[in-house]
Amino acid sequence: MQTYYYLVASQKFLRKEENLDEVFAERVRNYQEQGKEIDFWLIDRPVFLDAPELATVKAKVPQPATGVVSTNPQFITWLKLRLEFVATGEFQAPSATIPDPIGSLVAA
Repeated sequence: MQTYYYLVASQKFLRKEENLDEVFAERVRNYQEQGKEIDFWLIDRPVFLDAPELATVKAKVPQPATGVVSTNPQFITWLKLRLEFVATGEFQAPSATIPDPIGSLVAA
C-alpha cells in the first residue's frame, strides 16, 4: 500500500480559475532536470472521494471535483499555501475502499 497526499477543490476552481498548467509544466521541467520521477497527478472527478472514510471531505467540496494527488506531502502543502478554497489530506491505496488513484493516468 502507498500513502497518497491530496488536494481537492471544485473542477471549475482548479481548472479554470487557478489554471495549474504553468505550475505543473515548471515542476515537470524541474523534475526532468534533476532526473526525478513524476510523483504528482491531476485527476478530474477523483474516485477516492467516494470512499466512506472521505465522505466528509467530499461533502465539503463542490462537485464535480478535481484533485491533485502526490506521494510527496511537501508538494501538496506547497500547493495548499498557494491556493485557497481547497481541502487536503492523505489516504492509503489501494485498499478495500480506495482503488489505486493513479492507475494508468499520465503524469500531469
